Amino acid sequence: MQTILGAGGSIGTDLAKELKNHTTDIRLVSRNPKKVNDTDQLFPADITDAAQLNRAIAGSDVCYITVGFEYTLKVWEKQWPAFIRNVVSACIEHKVKLVFFDNIYAIGGDNVKHITEESPYSSCSKKGDVRTFVDKHIMEAVSKGQLEAIIARAPDFFGPVKKGNSLLMNVVYDNMMKGKAAQWFCNADVKHSMGFTPDLAKGTAMLGNTADAYNQIWNLPVAKEAPTGREWVKLFAAEMNAAEKVQVLPTWALSLLGIFVPVLKEMREMCYQYDRDYVFDSSKFNKRFNYTPTSNKEAVKQTVAALKN
Repeated sequence: MQTILGAGGSIGTDLAKELKNHTTDIRLVSRNPKKVNDTDQLFPADITDAAQLNRAIAGSDVCYITVGFEYTLKVWEKQWPAFIRNVVSACIEHKVKLVFFDNIYAIGGDNVKHITEESPYSSCSKKGDVRTFVDKHIMEAVSKGQLEAIIARAPDFFGPVKKGNSLLMNVVYDNMMKGKAAQWFCNADVKHSMGFTPDLAKGTAMLGNTADAYNQIWNLPVAKEAPTGREWVKLFAAEMNAAEKVQVLPTWALSLLGIFVPVLKEMREMCYQYDRDYVFDSSKFNKRFNYTPTSNKEAVKQTVAALKN
């Protein structure tokens, strides 16, 4: 049994599709799970409740975390530490392997200029502090020999499924669809890696089903080229026959605009990811699995085409 916690999001949905290549024994866990594959087993649960979470994990061989709690610091500080303690405890109790689909908030400052599995914990945000705790709690159980686990990291991402989860789709694609200028944060002339959800999901499934991949951190497959904000806008504009206009939102403006668009207020402390180069290196994964990530141009093309249909 392979179980996905947080099965309803863009990564969870794509992951369920990919796991079908490895098993037909898939359990989808969320408040209101819906089948992705015909053979999926649905397990409605409130994953913030320890008892329900324990039952959802019991009987699994591998448990994947693709959870996305509400994007506010208040919720993150309350939900993530308790949730990860309960997951790790349940996985240890039931002898279940754990695969955590993670972001890279635990890496901050100039360390984002070249992000590898060896990049040090260097959080410079309160949300990053939360993710550092989560990562360290998992790896501490691994180091004690209590748990087999993988931390599978991804940068910001986009794709054709559930575009509402993607900041890139919100500020570039959605604005272009409305005939408005695309938006970008802080500096549109520095590099910014983005993951493509089908690649990220496929990589997560491959790792979870590879015995010697466990007890490590892995950067999931992402295109080597890291376009600037303006270059991302240009890629979308070409596929959408839209203008290449970009409105750059400075750091100070995020707090002001956050009065009307709350997620922008939450973005202010993450501006270090947008005011300098932010380059994600997945060469470890690519070499180990002889994998070539989808090019940025092709990923944008597939995403726009899928949404047209």
